[in-house]
Amino acid sequence: MDIASLRAQHPDHWKKACAIRVLTLDAVAAANSGHSGMPMGMADVATVLFEKHLSFDPTAPKWPNRDRFILSAGHGSMLIYSLLHLTGYAQASLDQLKNFRQWGARTAGHPEYGHLDGVETTTGPLGQGISNAVGFAMAEESLRARYGAKVMDHYTYVIAGDGCLMEGVSQEAIGIAGKHQLSRLIVLWDDNGITIDGKVELSDVTDQKARFAASGWDVFECDGHDPVAIDEAITAAKKSPRPAMIACKTHIALGSSAQDTSKGHGALTDKQLIADTRAAYGWDHGPFEIPADVKAAWEAIGARGQATRREWESRLATLPAGKQAEFNRLFTGEASPKLGAAIRSVKKAAAEAPKKMATRSASEVVLAAVNPVAPETIGGSADLTGSNNTKTADLGVFDPLNRKGRYVYWGIREHGMAAAMNGMALHGGVRPYSGTFMCFTDYARPSMRLSALMQVPVVYVMTHDSIGLGEDGPTHQPVEHLAISRATPNTWVFRPADLVEVAEAWELALSTQTTPSVLALSRQNVTPVRTKHTNQNLSAKGAYVLAEATGKRQVILIATGSEVEIAMQAREMLEAEGIGTRVVSMPCMELFAAQDEAYRKKVLPAGPARIAIEAGVRQGWDRWLLGERGREAKADFVGMASFGASAPADRLYKEFGITAEATVAKAKALL
Repeated sequence: MDIASLRAQHPDHWKKACAIRVLTLDAVAAANSGHSGMPMGMADVATVLFEKHLSFDPTAPKWPNRDRFILSAGHGSMLIYSLLHLTGYAQASLDQLKNFRQWGARTAGHPEYGHLDGVETTTGPLGQGISNAVGFAMAEESLRARYGAKVMDHYTYVIAGDGCLMEGVSQEAIGIAGKHQLSRLIVLWDDNGITIDGKVELSDVTDQKARFAASGWDVFECDGHDPVAIDEAITAAKKSPRPAMIACKTHIALGSSAQDTSKGHGALTDKQLIADTRAAYGWDHGPFEIPADVKAAWEAIGARGQATRREWESRLATLPAGKQAEFNRLFTGEASPKLGAAIRSVKKAAAEAPKKMATRSASEVVLAAVNPVAPETIGGSADLTGSNNTKTADLGVFDPLNRKGRYVYWGIREHGMAAAMNGMALHGGVRPYSGTFMCFTDYARPSMRLSALMQVPVVYVMTHDSIGLGEDGPTHQPVEHLAISRATPNTWVFRPADLVEVAEAWELALSTQTTPSVLALSRQNVTPVRTKHTNQNLSAKGAYVLAEATGKRQVILIATGSEVEIAMQAREMLEAEGIGTRVVSMPCMELFAAQDEAYRKKVLPAGPARIAIEAGVRQGWDRWLLGERGREAKADFVGMASFGASAPADRLYKEFGITAEATVAKAKALL
């Protein structure tokens, strides 16, 4: 439908949609930066969605049963900022739009979760929004099964562009959604045929509609500028028993001289182009000026949701008091009140009857105690269930026949798994954890970074954490991955030494509301090092003195995970020669760094030689070896400086010099 027809046949709709378009033009021009074309092209689709379908309440942006709207094509952020402003979200003031992309503004270059009410997830890295949306829809299904449709019953809508669909993670995501028949998930594809470089055909020939259909979706299409056709398509999609994709044929940068060109994708800041476009729209108002009748019409759309939300609150109030309390706890993100007791019980049993086991197996022991008392947990694995040890007997399998199941078979989709877990956590009401091999954090990395950026407490169970996995060889043996994870801000990287430290790591990971955790766990058995029970969570301080020197302290050995055992062996050998040796277990560098200097100084005092022992690269260790009162002449590292090799674990540790004997030799050389 062309502009003349739209203006003539749907004048009220046209004005509302044009409010989005001109606010986009004005904000991008003011910033001299941004992406104009997508909001201009998808304004009609967004207007119909918000006016006729989306259930939301700007006065209660976080009420649990709202529909979720995700702008996967996050470069078009002025679309969502305009919508939030027009419908009455208090944080999306006109001043915020005028300060688009400026320091301190909530209106960041790409939508950021936590910066602005109404932004459900951080998007911009293409493919992440549509992939997060799968997790949103899974969380909704899970909670609806548990609490009933009168409490949990809503849709997740996504606007995605060609960039989102070209990114590989999108295929992982739509495959998961199709398998699980997520009928409350609706993707509106901005089919404008343009990318930054030019026409889509420059780089892609994919039949997207056939691709979605082949992945288990129902596919619809419409003229993305015809409000009647858009409404009909969304109505049909909502009735679909499977996830739905609507191909919305649109014109990027509609009405401008850059329409249907790659120039239209970016910032349209030319004054004459903007003036001509406003004239084509029939819009004769000044910059950032929305006529009172148009703003009132949008605010009426926003106000409509209050009644719906209040009706929902009344329904929630009919639940038994205990069920209500549990529901509210889940959505505040508070840990289960039974978590602490479950962890202490595991620790006490482990100390009383210590036995060698891999820390991945220890994690399974902890989960067996935690999952029954924390109904919010949803676990999974990327086709490595038997290796990651993430499934416990009580969970049941989440699938179309059992929405109450709490274990997800993600398939070989590490990136899609991580993105969906972010969506689950952002939806609220569930706490996701899932596993793969530590080496394949590479495949999940963009989503792990967004977990940290968004401050969502997703738990990544990364097993086979070193050359200790053995015969699979260097393709599967992580050496740099601990350093990569530790380099990411707002991420806790736990490398626990035994069952007790594993339990403490899980307690911390399931108690925080703002930090994702990476649990790096061994394939090989380790000897318990914590054999004296204490209720205190020693891992909460990041590092602590595990064994003290018996005489004058000359050496401090600092180790993590499976290498703490090696440190203890080296200590015994050094002490036998009269060399006083302290062993510090450092399960989480980030938490140790967060302690006050007095505590850090107590654990790592000046004077003794220091050696760190970890079957990974040295990067990240120098703060504890050379800083914090250490010095280069009295510091060394026992670990990896290369990739691994294919051989049994014991042979590898000897060949790469990660042994008690090598540690002792380096300690003596420093004295």
